Amino acid sequence: MSSCHRLPETTAYVRITRQSWSQGRLEGEVRANEYEWQFKWRFRQGKLTIEPSLGRALIQEPLGRFLERFDYQLEPGGDYSFTIRASL
Repeated sequence: MSSCHRLPETTAYVRITRQSWSQGRLEGEVRANEYEWQFKWRFRQGKLTIEPSLGRALIQEPLGRFLERFDYQLEPGGDYSFTIRASL
């Protein structure tokens, strides 16, 4: 048996559209393959909402980890990407 089986990977693209440090909020859009979502992250409460619901379960956890890791580096108008260890 070969140990080089790789997990499928999908690149997710994130664009930040709004940011308010005073309100503790980041908003933006994320897309991966044919999926596209709008998100709102209230980082003080650690609350992430994603619309529409179609495919939400696939993106919620990886997007949440990405936002928590890079929140202070994310700026409105910025384009970012991260890899999801799954095929969407």
